[in-house]
Amino acid sequence: MARRRQLYEGKAKILFEGPEPGTLVQYFKDDATAFNAQKRGTITGKGVLNNRISEYLMQRLGEIGIPTHFIRRLNMREQLVREVEIIPLEVVVRNVAAGSLATRLGIQEGTRLPRSIIEYYYKNDQLQDPMVSEEHITAFGWASTHDLDDIVQLSLRVNDFLSGLFLGVGITLVDFKLEFGRLWENDEMRIVLADEISPDNCRLWDVKTGEKMDKDRFRRDLGKVEEGYQEVARRLGILPEAGIRDLKGPEVMQ
Repeated sequence: MARRRQLYEGKAKILFEGPEPGTLVQYFKDDATAFNAQKRGTITGKGVLNNRISEYLMQRLGEIGIPTHFIRRLNMREQLVREVEIIPLEVVVRNVAAGSLATRLGIQEGTRLPRSIIEYYYKNDQLQDPMVSEEHITAFGWASTHDLDDIVQLSLRVNDFLSGLFLGVGITLVDFKLEFGRLWENDEMRIVLADEISPDNCRLWDVKTGEKMDKDRFRRDLGKVEEGYQEVARRLGILPEAGIRDLKGPEVMQ
């Protein structure tokens, strides 16, 4: 196993120095957290599934012209990605009332929204990722008005495409979280989709039964968490033929 220098460890992934300048290796963990890391656990095989699901969705988005940081999957748990300057925002796109939106506004969970809604949250674990407005974002310099225009346009395109893709396999895309970064190429900058797209950051419900196939199964102690993730991969036609098998993580260079 190649020795790599660890650059960052988050709740679900570890970033290592990539093999070439401007690249990173993104390693997917089985660790699971909820409620701003107040609840912690392990979902066996989650990293393998999320790596494969995110690869598939990023590739499909790339095919329709959505710029992403994804380059290629390296193995069962690792991806090669472009190094970007992460914009400190979580961009949440909502199609159906669920989670904090249903709680905040007293809307019954499962209510179809009149139109898709975009919300912004400031990425800061110590502050529990507070919801912010465009005024906050531009005032504090987290992103410019032009950046936000690009982010909104890309988010809506991602929503339109993924909603149709999931609907085609009997899944409702209830809501999901995106992250974006600035990719610098020579002196030019463009906004690209970063992080991952998986059942960790999407709410995915069966169209007919409403059964949850995402991290809400962990959040709400619904059981069969691994089976929910596997069902998403199975419907997308990408469940590994050999099933879920673990791989040791990369050797960390101190």
